[in-house]
Amino acid sequence: MRQVTISEKLSLSAIVQGFWRLADWKWSADELVDFMNACIERGITTFDTAEIYADTLCESLMGEAFKRDQSIRKRIELVSKTGIFRQEINNGQFTYYDTTYDKIKTSCKESLKRLNTDYLDLYLIHREDPCLNPWETARALKDLKKEGLIREAGVSNFDPFKFDAMNQAMDHELVTNQLEWNPLCFEHFNSGMIDYMTVNKIHPMIWSPLAGGKLFDSKDLIFRKVMKKIQEIADRHDTEPAAIVYAWIIYHPVGALPISGSNKLKRLDLAIRGLDIKLDHYEWYEIYTASGQQVLR
Repeated sequence: MRQVTISEKLSLSAIVQGFWRLADWKWSADELVDFMNACIERGITTFDTAEIYADTLCESLMGEAFKRDQSIRKRIELVSKTGIFRQEINNGQFTYYDTTYDKIKTSCKESLKRLNTDYLDLYLIHREDPCLNPWETARALKDLKKEGLIREAGVSNFDPFKFDAMNQAMDHELVTNQLEWNPLCFEHFNSGMIDYMTVNKIHPMIWSPLAGGKLFDSKDLIFRKVMKKIQEIADRHDTEPAAIVYAWIIYHPVGALPISGSNKLKRLDLAIRGLDIKLDHYEWYEIYTASGQQVLR
């Protein structure tokens, strides 16, 4: 598995393992340890989570695994995120964003405690905050770096305007923007974010590369239309459709790092297979235009 250099201090595995749905897997700590070691054996050493996943439970479950097998933390790059919170109001939960200095500092330390680790390799601001003060947020991230609590900082789901604002405040030290991108999601192509990252040589991390599995089980016409084209290309390369989707994302010159969110090792192996598939240039455009959402001018 090749490593992708995202800064002078940090490299990530070309495929990332995500733990967004970890709480739903209902695994014991030993089962999670076995899975983590299987990922590492395959060269997938970057693990992605967030404090909001299952209301902090995912971080705690990962922390139990790191405690059970203390060798794991030394062999991986650990990514977490902050900025999304929930408040109990009138017997219900209200979700809001908070990227203020004190909240970020406190949240990072709480994540470290849950994860049973002294530092994060990469810490991301999870969502665009309408109340974002880039200078205040950047000051928190810079201080966390100075204190050795995080190695690098980035963002997630930012448009090019907020990314540029944050990057200026960070003295151009943001190392990634974690984005949604799949054959039916082109938000960040259309916003210019992918172009911004390509020209500035910043590698995005990609969540939901398989559209949350909907590419394979949705009955919607648009999904079936896209899958027909992906299956056709997969047949040409004598491989599985999922591997073609990963190959399609990896092909782009931005140098994206797809995140696999499955707990099935055979699906992880398909993501890895995508690293070795050489698409023809026209095939990339076949998938790009397959849904009808993107039209070449």
